[in-house]
Amino acid sequence: MLERAIHNGSVASPAEIPGTEEDATAVAEADSRRGRTSTTWREFGLAAALVGIATLIALVLRPYLAATNLAMVYLLGVVAVATRCHRRASVMASFLSVAAFDFFCVPPYLTFQVSEYEYLITFAGMLAVALVISAQTSRIRAQTARAVDRESRTQALYRLSRRLSAQTRVFDAALTAAEVAGEVFGSPVTIFLPEEGRISFRKRTSSQLLISTAEEEIAQGVFDQGRKAGKGMDRFPDAAATYLPLKGANRIVGVMAIIPGPKDKPLLADQRHLLDLFANQTALAIERTLSQNAADEARMRMETEEMRSSLLSAVSHDLQTPLASITGAASTLRSQGGKLEPAVRDELLESISDEAMRLSRLVGNLLDMTRLESGVELRRDLYPLEEIVGAALQRLEPQLAGREVPVSLPDDLPLVYVDDVLIGQVLVNLLENATKYSPPGSAIEIAAEAAPAMVQLEIRDRGAGFAAGEEKRLFEKFYRGTSEGVGGAGLGLAICRAIMAAHRGSIEALHRPGGGAIFRIRLPLDARSA
Repeated sequence: MLERAIHNGSVASPAEIPGTEEDATAVAEADSRRGRTSTTWREFGLAAALVGIATLIALVLRPYLAATNLAMVYLLGVVAVATRCHRRASVMASFLSVAAFDFFCVPPYLTFQVSEYEYLITFAGMLAVALVISAQTSRIRAQTARAVDRESRTQALYRLSRRLSAQTRVFDAALTAAEVAGEVFGSPVTIFLPEEGRISFRKRTSSQLLISTAEEEIAQGVFDQGRKAGKGMDRFPDAAATYLPLKGANRIVGVMAIIPGPKDKPLLADQRHLLDLFANQTALAIERTLSQNAADEARMRMETEEMRSSLLSAVSHDLQTPLASITGAASTLRSQGGKLEPAVRDELLESISDEAMRLSRLVGNLLDMTRLESGVELRRDLYPLEEIVGAALQRLEPQLAGREVPVSLPDDLPLVYVDDVLIGQVLVNLLENATKYSPPGSAIEIAAEAAPAMVQLEIRDRGAGFAAGEEKRLFEKFYRGTSEGVGGAGLGLAICRAIMAAHRGSIEALHRPGGGAIFRIRLPLDARSA
């Protein structure tokens, strides 16, 4: 026996274990026959009782109705039997009804003798009608039972399919399938998933393991061979559970174990077929989830590779230009420093300084983007907006030289609850963007106003603007727009969007009437802002 083999530390082979799947089916069918026998005797008793009731009613009506009309009473009794009992009971009721009608309702009474031979035709017609009624009613009952069974199976499979379709993870799909199967079959169901190519009882859908860990080898054999085994099967019939392979279209994705109780009968053919359908549908759902996860991972790797390529392309270009300028200026100063005019030396030194600042901004943007994507901790406090705007303008004083920068900040603006360094970085990036994409010497306007539950700030320029449909893409990483001759890695606006998202605010790009662009940011107000 399996228990003895497990106790000895090994798993018995099928040849060592008596019993086959056919034996289990025979036992189940024998149990079913015994149940049907007891049910049949009860139905025979009910049929006899209904014929007796029909006889009592006929005796009461006999003085008032003709004998042929009393036959209808017995036919109603046959209909009552046929709607409640199987065909054999209704056939018996048909013959009993004809006999009782002859004995009690046809002269001479209380005898089976017939005074008029025309009653023989009545008996034959009554028996034929009764048999037809019983046969048709039994057929309708059988068809109804099959329809109810098909409907219940369809509903169970639909419920399983609907719940599986909502799952996006393999374990959640397996857990859902185990729960639905347990509800349908009335027994605990556990699904074991593979771990590094082997079935592991540790990776299961149930919180408790209801079977011995020694049966892990049986589940592994089911996973490897793709054949059912366990309780009620030809392989390991004495196991504690019935194991079914979860066969997908291309691979086996797990093992389903149904664990019947000690008094549960073996599954009948219809139940085994439904269990196979459950296993097949579960396997396809898990395989679909695995394929979807693999596709998502592949898409993520592809997007990562594209981002890496874009980063290398953008950074390499923006690094090479300032580095070339710095290297050329430094080489000139080193080799011909004593021969150069003071003005030329100053120009070369200024070029080195400007290009070094450009490199610093590029590296700073990359670091800021990395920090924001990994989750930045905001150091928020209440600040007046004019203080943040003033600090940003001071930082960009060299770039804004020669431009008018009208600032419109109402005196009654509420304080904003923000990280002043990050919001200042947003303003710096937007102002730098405006200087890049607008003609030299053109004005850049800054205006703010209070709105319900927020403060709105706009940076306006008179540049070429942006093409229609680029409103959203401007804030994507490494996207530079369609303007030519403008350097940059395409990170400034992406950093702005990340900072505004961290503040639960918003940023958008708008076309400015008359030409140019407007960048509008909205900062939500805190209860302390008042």
